[in-house]
Amino acid sequence: MAKKQVLVACGAGIATSTIVNGAIEEMAKDKNLDLDLVQIKIAEVGGYEDTADLLVTTAMTQKEYPFPVINARSFLTGIGTDTTKKEILTALQK
Repeated sequence: MAKKQVLVACGAGIATSTIVNGAIEEMAKDKNLDLDLVQIKIAEVGGYEDTADLLVTTAMTQKEYPFPVINARSFLTGIGTDTTKKEILTALQK
């Protein structure tokens, strides 16, 4: 599988996206995935529309993007993280 660019976004691009970014890094290491993780503010997503393969976010999105968008609030609550990880893996395999 070619290297994939994964956007990890929250409202400010600092707090919750750091938690999610760490979880995805760990998952990528376990699954031997080559990812380019980009931690950003949700407002910055538009600047990556031509390069990103996936958006994983704890923020609400109002806009449609040309790549899958996965809600990552489960990484904050600890409830449903396995399901979210499966969604991320499935999106990356497309």
